[in-house]
Amino acid sequence: MKVLFLVQKEQRAILDRLYEGVAEHCECDIRWLSSDEQRNLRGYFRREVDVTRYDRIVFFLRFKQEIRQAGFIRTIPNLVILEHDAYQNYIPCKYTGKFSAHYRRLPWVRVISSGYMVTERLRTEGFDAVFVPKGYDQALLQPQDRERDIELAFVGSTNSVAYSGRKALLDELARVEPLVVTRTKSGEEYCATLNRIRFFVSADVGMGEYMIKNFEAMACGCVLLAFDQGAEENAALGFEDMVNVVFYQDIPQLQEKLAVLRSNPQLAADIARSGQDLAVGQFGFARIGQRIVEALEPPLRPRAPLNVLERLRLKLGV
Repeated sequence: MKVLFLVQKEQRAILDRLYEGVAEHCECDIRWLSSDEQRNLRGYFRREVDVTRYDRIVFFLRFKQEIRQAGFIRTIPNLVILEHDAYQNYIPCKYTGKFSAHYRRLPWVRVISSGYMVTERLRTEGFDAVFVPKGYDQALLQPQDRERDIELAFVGSTNSVAYSGRKALLDELARVEPLVVTRTKSGEEYCATLNRIRFFVSADVGMGEYMIKNFEAMACGCVLLAFDQGAEENAALGFEDMVNVVFYQDIPQLQEKLAVLRSNPQLAADIARSGQDLAVGQFGFARIGQRIVEALEPPLRPRAPLNVLERLRLKLGV
């Protein structure tokens, strides 16, 4: 299978290993698109792409730019959209409902979503949606032989509207527990910090799926204290409470389980080890890349014929 994989050149997360994971399992032409190129996909395709050369064309681009160019995107054959933010379709934020509206204009497109229940909701709405979870960079994030001198911590952003629930929960927890909330540079500093944390607090409140930080913390040997996203999501990931992860639904429950773990260090160590084994075995980007390619392989839905205006604009390149 020959795949054109269009990704963002400027992106906060380091996802090179994910792209390599995809490329290992297909004939993959990876292109890093600048912000300007993403804003003018028609021009980019006219200059740089022969769509007949590819069995699949995969977008992993800024949704903000995609929704402004649906008219052109409708003309692209064999299109698959990889989306890590479709949970925003179902939470109160500026993109509430907009993913569904966009996909309704492209009903033949396959959407690979990183949330199990988000995928199920999209499928219920009639879309060709496939679940492949987020993961972590197995080359960048690994366990180190360090003292875990930070007992309870969160590392990451709390600034955006989508993270308002995260910030509120962390603020509430910090009033009753010695919580460290910090940010680091990506790469070595982030890995070293995770390896200093005993209990990592994941506060993906109201998101309906688990963010990348969960898998990163597990891979680095933290005990993951995860805001519970529901039985179906957990089962799809192989998450088991007090076995390889610790679930909570509110601060009192988190404190209750934290007290158990503090009084039983061996249980905490066992959960950390089981969580790490799960992450290493299932959620490294090498494995996630393979799953993405597997999701590309089944036949796509037939694309609707282009209308007269679409054919004319495609012919003229405007």
